[in-house]
Amino acid sequence: MLKGYVVERLLAAAGARLSPVMLTRVDVTDARGDLINAVRATDESAVTEVRDSVADTIAAVRSRGDAAVAELTARFDGWHGDHWAVPDAERAAALAALDPTLRAALERAADQVRWFHEQALPADWYTDRDGARLGMVFRPLRRVGVYVPGGLGAYPSTVIMTVVPARVAGVDEVVVCTPPGPDGVVNPTILAAAELTGADRVLRIGGAQAVAAMAYGTETVPRCDKVVGPGNAYVAEAKMQVSAAGACGIDAQAGTTEVAIIADHTADPRLLACDLVAQAEHDPRAVCLLITPEAGLIERTQRALEIEVARTRHTDRVRAALTDRGVALLVRDLDQAVAAADAFAAEHLEVQTADAPAVAARVRAAGAIFVGRDTPVALGDYCAGPNHTLPTGGTARFSAGLSTEDFVVRVNWVEYGRDALAELLPVVDALASAEDLPAHAAAVRARLTGGDDPRAGHVVAAGGADDA
Repeated sequence: MLKGYVVERLLAAAGARLSPVMLTRVDVTDARGDLINAVRATDESAVTEVRDSVADTIAAVRSRGDAAVAELTARFDGWHGDHWAVPDAERAAALAALDPTLRAALERAADQVRWFHEQALPADWYTDRDGARLGMVFRPLRRVGVYVPGGLGAYPSTVIMTVVPARVAGVDEVVVCTPPGPDGVVNPTILAAAELTGADRVLRIGGAQAVAAMAYGTETVPRCDKVVGPGNAYVAEAKMQVSAAGACGIDAQAGTTEVAIIADHTADPRLLACDLVAQAEHDPRAVCLLITPEAGLIERTQRALEIEVARTRHTDRVRAALTDRGVALLVRDLDQAVAAADAFAAEHLEVQTADAPAVAARVRAAGAIFVGRDTPVALGDYCAGPNHTLPTGGTARFSAGLSTEDFVVRVNWVEYGRDALAELLPVVDALASAEDLPAHAAAVRARLTGGDDPRAGHVVAAGGADDA
């Protein structure tokens, strides 16, 4: 989402006023219907550029394998090597050398995430109905590819959020791809986290080329049944393209990060500012949205932002995100705030209001909801328990965050005996006639006649005469 494009659409449609502050203030108190969906307007030229670039990358990797991966890695990451696999000894050494405090934090976070995903592990079920045994069984995937972003920072928390649920689900093999530095070195904290969580392989490949390699396989990168994990717009687009082509499964669209906050007069503007800054420090393209019926709260939050932005380490990055992609929506009331949140369908949604649980319970579309003043998104990024790999770009309207279920396939179990089959024969006969698929009825009838009836499977066409 390009904020200028969004603001232009909202202002033109709602007659809103643009205030010269860090967050662009948009007044939608007089808006009706689906106007708020303009927040999700996109710059089509930017989308097309990403789509075309990714398509070229995928085509190159499919046709030329490792050679294409090497060229793309040199172009985008500055590394001219081709030995992708990180040796087991290097991973073990990274874990052994890890700062004890950081190791303890990673272990505690992994334990919390493991516990949560164990609760979410789907269980097989069966039931008997009219002599038939029906149910669902869940089988772990054989091989999963995990993408761990690099670029502006190292994210060992993403290793935890992806590898741990895969292990809980019983996946046979977990392959991690993460970008190398110009010297070919992978951040040692990433390696330590991969070792700690039990990843089987770590490959120093990033970007859309990593997704393509895991989806289609190359001479050295194994083909994966599914590719999961967050990334930039190019990684997200690559996942969508390989999924659409049927090369592999993917999780939700996890692209550039975003946060929305519903707040009322009870919210602390300093905490709101802290949470907006925390999200903005991920990426200068991070989307930050404050939704409130309190005009005064917007002004107080703006002032608090100036303080928090000035004191944060990544000031330029944060300021760019808030200035270019930060919006304060002034709404009529909390009803419209919830409607706005649902339309935006944020990756992360905080609710900082009186009776926050009641307000949060009304929200239908969000990757994760953080309820109350003491539940910041930052907690969920690391160690709350639920996954931080969440749908972005409005896709939380129809998809969910990464979970144990993403690492299994659901298989329907159907088991009929002769008597139960006979009881449904008239149903099969009627539907097979209606759809002109006589072999369907024949397949059922043959089991009931033992194959001795020369008329087995003969079905009268719907509305026609039996002329056999």
